[in-house]
Amino acid sequence: MPIIPLATMPTIPHPSPLIGNLSALLAGVAMPLAFAPFGYWPLAILLPIILLWVWDGATPGRAALRGGLFGMGMFGFGIYWIYISLHDYGNAPAPFAALATSLVIITMALYPTVAGWLLNRWGPPPGPARWLLVLPALWSLLEWVRSWLFTGFPWLALGYSQIDSPLGQLAPYVGVFGINWAVLLSTGLLWTVLNSANWRARLGWAGLLVAFWVAAWGLGIIRWTEPTGPALRVAIVQGNIGQEIKWQPGQLDDTLERYVSLSLSEHGRADVIVWPETAIPTFYDDVVPFLDALGEKARQDHVDYVTGIPTGSWEKLIFHNSVVSVGQTTHFYHKRRLLPFGEYLPLRWFFQFFRDWVTIPMADFLPGDRVQPLLRAGGQPVGVSICFEAVFGSEIRLALPEATWLINVSNDAWFKDSTAPHQHLQIAQMRALEVGREMARATNTGVSALIDDRGRIKARGPQFEAVVVRGEIRPHSGQTPYAQFGDAPVLILITLALVMGLLLARRPAKIGP
Repeated sequence: MPIIPLATMPTIPHPSPLIGNLSALLAGVAMPLAFAPFGYWPLAILLPIILLWVWDGATPGRAALRGGLFGMGMFGFGIYWIYISLHDYGNAPAPFAALATSLVIITMALYPTVAGWLLNRWGPPPGPARWLLVLPALWSLLEWVRSWLFTGFPWLALGYSQIDSPLGQLAPYVGVFGINWAVLLSTGLLWTVLNSANWRARLGWAGLLVAFWVAAWGLGIIRWTEPTGPALRVAIVQGNIGQEIKWQPGQLDDTLERYVSLSLSEHGRADVIVWPETAIPTFYDDVVPFLDALGEKARQDHVDYVTGIPTGSWEKLIFHNSVVSVGQTTHFYHKRRLLPFGEYLPLRWFFQFFRDWVTIPMADFLPGDRVQPLLRAGGQPVGVSICFEAVFGSEIRLALPEATWLINVSNDAWFKDSTAPHQHLQIAQMRALEVGREMARATNTGVSALIDDRGRIKARGPQFEAVVVRGEIRPHSGQTPYAQFGDAPVLILITLALVMGLLLARRPAKIGP
């Protein structure tokens, strides 16, 4: 095997300034195609190669510009649906909605901007240390930072695109950010193959890439959790209540009637019936007689209801976005991770103008306690998450190992027929795979689905129809490494990779593939 200098310059010519900038932008625009609903997951590995090409040999400033252009393209095409929620349903004027959406896109684009600047200011020169150690670690570290900085918005993290690829099998071990690292490591290996000096070196690096992918696939064969007890018959009721009428006071009776009529047909055929987030669009205290009657009927028919409903007190001015179980037992879960600007207003003294331009019902929630007793449904403890919480693996794992299955309720009607509901479902699939638990996901307008412990969809309903999605959920016991340790092992891994890459870059040492 030939020896390859650590700081070997790439053999592929550098692009001109215009071509480099345009290439970065177009690569970013194409990146959302790797995610749902498109599902072209290889693009998540191939498109960053273009970034490596336009970053190698560039000044730190130009690398930052190209990272920013990549981010503008990626998030501009990937989260454009924020405009729909603000303008179409939040009643914001079009210029304000466009400005607010643009500010979010620009903020998200800052992360690849920073990656490009840091890599070319402090990183090693083009070579294996840069491509295989520093780049995957730096990008993954910034994705992790994006998951918590300014309350966190880790949408379109590259790892989510791999739910159906061999790299997705790493989820039970290292979570989505570990998969993110694996994606960029694969990118670096491919770029190293292309820049190797001869065919023998190319074969060596290509062999490492194949071995890495085979190892990832092989790890997926190991089962960390196992079914326990009989399967539960679960029915998800998708009410398809239009967002434009959902919160109108005169609509409440029709909404309840629709959910009840769809649900009663499932009595005798389901152990658990799940309604979506805020399926009951009024406070719990306002519908206690209705819920008491529903609970009595549920106990007679040996079924449990789980439904989203706001809870709180006007006297104490404490409000929660909640889920309640009604039937054999009554328990509450209060959402812990709230959506900024949607469920609460961060830095209210500064962003008060936002409330003057956008109308969002129930936008003054408080987060629930970090530790809450688990709901029980179908005689089993269940880990509950509400809408935005599904984006955070650190939140879902709090219910483990006690929870034997998962419920996620959401209302993606805010985004119409955009890519957002499909991206959200893909994120939920990752959560099920990370912790080895099956999940029932109930949404107002879709996509409602049953997901197995491998992150695969067992059943799903059509969008924008009032339907019932039926199937079985197998409770599971056991604990995956990710459920036990969270993101800590990945953070240690990428920190060590960064340090090693920077140290090796200072040496004239040589390595082979």
